[in-house]
Amino acid sequence: MKKILVTGFDPFGGEPVNPALEAVKQLNGKVIRGYEVITCEIPTVFGKAITRLIEAIDEINPDLVICVGQAGGRSTITPERVAINVDDARIADNENNLPIDLEIVPGGPSAYFSNLPIKAMVKNMTENGIPAAVSNTAGTFVCNHIFYGLMNYLDTSRKDIRGGFIHIPFLPEQIVRNPGHPSMSLDLIVKGLELSIEASILNEKDLTVVGGEIC
Repeated sequence: MKKILVTGFDPFGGEPVNPALEAVKQLNGKVIRGYEVITCEIPTVFGKAITRLIEAIDEINPDLVICVGQAGGRSTITPERVAINVDDARIADNENNLPIDLEIVPGGPSAYFSNLPIKAMVKNMTENGIPAAVSNTAGTFVCNHIFYGLMNYLDTSRKDIRGGFIHIPFLPEQIVRNPGHPSMSLDLIVKGLELSIEASILNEKDLTVVGGEIC
C-alpha cells in the first residue's frame, strides 16, 4: 500500500497544546484513497525539526509528505505555496534558539514552491464546507524552516516524493490565552486535512483557478 507521511509540531510559545499535533494524531492509520496515513511528531526546534523529518522520510519511504503547523490568527486552513531560505525568529523555539536572518541551507535556493496541488486542496475543502485559502507566506519560524528543509531534501535526494505544508488555526480552547483570535474545531481541522490529502492523491497537477491575492 502507498503511504503518506503527515507531521505535526509539539506545543510551543507557552501553549499547552498544538492543534497540528492533535489533528495529526487522529489521522494516524487512516486509509484515504488507498494510501495509508503515517504520522510523526516533530520538535519545534530549528535544525532538529528537519533532522527528525528526514529520519521519518527515510524510515517510512512515503509517496507524499505533508507537514502541518499552527498559524494563530488565521481563520482558515491554508496550504502554503512557497518556503523561503531564511530563519528569522520572533520568539525562541523550544530549546531557546533565536536565529535571526540566517539561511536554512547555506547557499541554497532563495525559495522552493510546494509541489502539492494547493488550489485543488483548497477547492476540495471549500466545496465540503471547510474554510480554506491558499497562503503565500509560511512565516519565518520553524514552520517555514521545516517546509524549506522538506522541499530541499526532496529536490536534492528524493525527487520521487511530492510534499508541502499546511497551516491550521487555533483550537477554540486556545482562545482563552489568545482572546480575539479566530479558531476552528478539531473535527473541522481533521476533516480539512483529510480532504487535502484526498486532493493531493487525485491531482498530480494543480488546477488553474483563481487563488491569489491583490496584496
